[in-house]
Amino acid sequence: MAGAVALLRGINVGGRNLIRMPQLQSAFRDAGYADVRTYIQSGNVLFTTDAVAGPALEADVERVLEERFGTAIMTVVRSRDDLAAVIDAAPPGHGDPDLRSDVLFLKEPAATPDLLAALPDLDPDVDRVASGPGVLYFSRVAARAGSSRLTRIIGMPIYKRLTIRNWNTTTRLLALLDGD
Repeated sequence: MAGAVALLRGINVGGRNLIRMPQLQSAFRDAGYADVRTYIQSGNVLFTTDAVAGPALEADVERVLEERFGTAIMTVVRSRDDLAAVIDAAPPGHGDPDLRSDVLFLKEPAATPDLLAALPDLDPDVDRVASGPGVLYFSRVAARAGSSRLTRIIGMPIYKRLTIRNWNTTTRLLALLDGD
């Protein structure tokens, strides 16, 4: 059994798609996943499975969630090794204290070149973006975060094919998968 993390998009945000973590854990356990636990309230589910991370596993998790909670919840699943590769491939300085750093996890078949091409013009004095394995790394200067153009991505069609985690959450998820 391999460790994986399901990154659920848009639960417990702004009073929408409210799901309690014990209910979420129960849904995963009832579907046959093992070692299920959650991290914070924003839809991070750690579990083990015999299934290979990828589109089939994502589809199964989404089916389980829709059947249990009555709403479609876009989900990105990464194996422990996939998540480690994302962290290892981060550009130099990503996560520095003077930056607000995020990881935009893309759901297949969305591709990072497509997302890069679709991004609005970024302010080079504020915004930094780089591609990685199935992700985009996005940082903005913390002191000027209000000037970031990242929020413009919200109105774009590709926004519905990604979920965002801050750098601290991303690295913490790997630590949890590794037993911390």
